[in-house]
Amino acid sequence: MDLTIYNYVTIVSMCLMTLLILIQTRGASLGAGIGSSGEVNTERRGTDKTLYQLTIILAFIFAGSLLLGIVLPA
Repeated sequence: MDLTIYNYVTIVSMCLMTLLILIQTRGASLGAGIGSSGEVNTERRGTDKTLYQLTIILAFIFAGSLLLGIVLPA
């Protein structure tokens, strides 16, 4: 199996993005997605904002590495 740099970037960004999504705590608990949690979060601050921004950056890196892996020949 011949892995290129795009494959490694894709795998690493996918794992990190999954980890960052799981770390983010939005709402109260597992049931918050089903029912109404009663609290309104309007602005992200501190660590929550940093995790959110890193998740977006990793999503673009992940999508870009997928596209480069498809477009560029091996």
